[in-house]
Amino acid sequence: MPDAPLQIQALAYWAAFKNSRAGIEQERPYEIFCFGDSEQLADELAALVLAGTKRATASSAWTFEAQGRRIPAPGDLSIVTSWSGQPLCIIETLSVEIRPFLEVDSQFASEEGEGDGSIASWRLNHARYFERECARLGRAFAQNMPVVCERFRLADRRQEGNQR
Repeated sequence: MPDAPLQIQALAYWAAFKNSRAGIEQERPYEIFCFGDSEQLADELAALVLAGTKRATASSAWTFEAQGRRIPAPGDLSIVTSWSGQPLCIIETLSVEIRPFLEVDSQFASEEGEGDGSIASWRLNHARYFERECARLGRAFAQNMPVVCERFRLADRRQEGNQR
């Protein structure tokens, strides 16, 4: 979670976004988060979202369970931040499917926009990531582990120097 000043920036960005759009009923975003588990990965993936290349993300269902968080649902709006917590954009969840790791397909890998976009690259890189994530949870990575496959769209890009 970002430190207090950045949290305030993120919530101010959310308020400006919400006030500029009719029909947004959520009192707060689904979550404020950065992608990945390192500064390099988080900032690289955020750049892919901002470029329109990354339109999907994969997460371990076990992480949601361990943290007591609900799985995202279509219509959820989330603020994506840099590793440091700087709010960058808002994404809207379009669809969510839970699949075993080995059943994630090439279309999803391509939409996730990471590496070379192939399913082979996706499996290699995500196996490494999920191994680290599972270790933090006290679990072992498994080829049949449940993966939350979320597709999203870029709903808003924060403008430098402005709340929006």
